[in-house]
Amino acid sequence: MTILALALCGPSAAVVQGVALDWSDLPDPSVQVFDDPYRDLSPEQFDDVLFAVRLRGRLHQDVGSPEERLKWQELLIETEDALASDGIDIDWLLDQRNVVAQNRERAGTAGNPEFDGQTVTLAGFAIPAPPDADGNAIAYLVPQRGMCSHMPPPPPNQMIRVRLNEDWTPSYVHEPVRLTGKLTIDPSEQNMMVVDGFLPMRATFLLDTDSVETLETQGERLEWTQGIADRIRAAGNRKTGGSKASE
Repeated sequence: MTILALALCGPSAAVVQGVALDWSDLPDPSVQVFDDPYRDLSPEQFDDVLFAVRLRGRLHQDVGSPEERLKWQELLIETEDALASDGIDIDWLLDQRNVVAQNRERAGTAGNPEFDGQTVTLAGFAIPAPPDADGNAIAYLVPQRGMCSHMPPPPPNQMIRVRLNEDWTPSYVHEPVRLTGKLTIDPSEQNMMVVDGFLPMRATFLLDTDSVETLETQGERLEWTQGIADRIRAAGNRKTGGSKASE
């Protein structure tokens, strides 16, 4: 998809410069690498582990006829033997569940402290949100169109709660934008109606915007319009600051 350059039409305005970020820069890199034995399982092995857990659950309960329970016991032995032949200790694996869950949660929520408090520039898709209690306009920024509606929400450190200035608010869900402003690690959660119903919007970051650039359709063309001061209209024929468009 071609992105046209910013060509100023009308009075000039100072463009706030921020550190150009990619979404992969946002998670805390120090917690991304950890042992996850479940990640190493093949689909068949993972299915066997789930099957063994279900069989153990049935046998632990006082359910089923003697014949059924005997069959479940035979299937459990067969399944555990198959896992053992692949070098998988199912008891040890199940003991790791809480540790793995905690590590995954930390990897998906911890923000990169390097950019805490910095002025940054990041492109993504804006989702309108109810205003703050003080009336300040709010949106959420996500890395892919469809997230939080037809697709699941991203991890919290891949979602940004955006406090907008008075120049611009999203005109539709998943409007492509490029935002510049102060980024802070400020975890929040808000239940709000999106396309398919209420969702908990968990965001690790807060962005106070200084400037907004929106990607709009003009006939069969796409052009950036910069929402600073008098929202300078833009047109041109070069790439914009090295940022990659997602759409």
